[in-house]
Amino acid sequence: MVRLEEHKHSTEHKPIERLPAPARVYLPLSQHLGKSCIPSVKPGDNVLLGQEIASVQANVFSPLHASVSGKVASIQEWPHPVLGRAKVVVIENDGKDNRPSSFLPRPSGEIVRLSPDEIRKIVLEAGIVGMGGAGFPTHIKLNPPKSVDTLIINGAECEPYLTGDYRLMIEKNKEILLGVEIIARCLGAKNVFIAIEDNKPQAIKLFQDAVRGTWYSVRILQSSYPQGGEKQLIKSILNEEVPSGKLPFELGVVVHNVATVYAVYEAVYLKKNFYERVVTVTGSCLANPQNLLVRLGTPIKDLLAFCAPLKEEPVKMIIGGPMMGLAQFSQDVPVIKTTTGVILFTQKEARTQEEEFCIRCGACVRECPSGLMPCLINLAAQKELWEEAKKYGALDCIECGVCSYVCPASRRLVQSIKRAKLELTR
Repeated sequence: MVRLEEHKHSTEHKPIERLPAPARVYLPLSQHLGKSCIPSVKPGDNVLLGQEIASVQANVFSPLHASVSGKVASIQEWPHPVLGRAKVVVIENDGKDNRPSSFLPRPSGEIVRLSPDEIRKIVLEAGIVGMGGAGFPTHIKLNPPKSVDTLIINGAECEPYLTGDYRLMIEKNKEILLGVEIIARCLGAKNVFIAIEDNKPQAIKLFQDAVRGTWYSVRILQSSYPQGGEKQLIKSILNEEVPSGKLPFELGVVVHNVATVYAVYEAVYLKKNFYERVVTVTGSCLANPQNLLVRLGTPIKDLLAFCAPLKEEPVKMIIGGPMMGLAQFSQDVPVIKTTTGVILFTQKEARTQEEEFCIRCGACVRECPSGLMPCLINLAAQKELWEEAKKYGALDCIECGVCSYVCPASRRLVQSIKRAKLELTR
């Protein structure tokens, strides 16, 4: 793992602000790991805030809900922050935020009686997915094929610039702990660790005070990247390694991001489906960087307008963090369930270097958090020797970008490994 410049100072002390809902939302049918949803509405239909508008029958999926009330304008192709282009449901906002009458907070007496299966059903119907970036449907992680005794709550937020999870931990710590209790009860976990990096002192103190006298434990981690990866957290906290090709439940462990836990709290306690999330909007180009609570489907240009004016014209826009995020070609792309941040870079910050020959220095091997040899996977990928790439562990790569970051020859290592993984999983 490596130490990176954090660049969190612009937003880490900024309270979460609610972004006004846009005139139109563009809700992609694919916002999660797994099969894309099929619309259950058509143009001209009136929809309510939080109403299910798309779903699909599949092993891995998550339903989609309206993030505003209004009329379905169209179902069409639109820019997508991950896929390039994808089908979206376009809803014209009527400005009323009308919601189904059944969406009222659950009585506390009902919550304590919920069974694990009932909790999973609520989470499934709410459309919650992993909000740290992976987008794996949460209801599946609440139903592991083997018994689980340890739950790790991921509050590391190790990517530079991003501070949405930190602000959630400060402003919603009580609600997050209620979500932790629900998830621990659902999994039958006997050990709960809340993992927070040492660069988040206010969140650490709040959670230490809140868990005092309980069986939960706050673990303070040294700030490094990619500390927030599931396997890296398990190694740091339990000193155990997840075997190659296996998942954390093989060790009796489940890891959930703090934003996901908060969404579970809202679904169970408030009967609130997943239609909005916190997004960090930052970069030295912006005069007013913010942590914003944003409706899903909101075009990125609306977020940038709220944080305007521009101090300098950006030359690159990344959705996500600078290490694992994706550069965008349009400000029309919408916020989706996995959008953690929007970062604007100036010409100086976005400088690119020409790729040079590998000098066999071994820096990528020394720093790879997964113990791989990125230089050899890169060589195999260049020659399209996909089975060789697999032999060197391409499928175990977490795409953190550390290898490319430390490479003195500016090799596009993570890009070639991504291509190898794509070829091997076709």
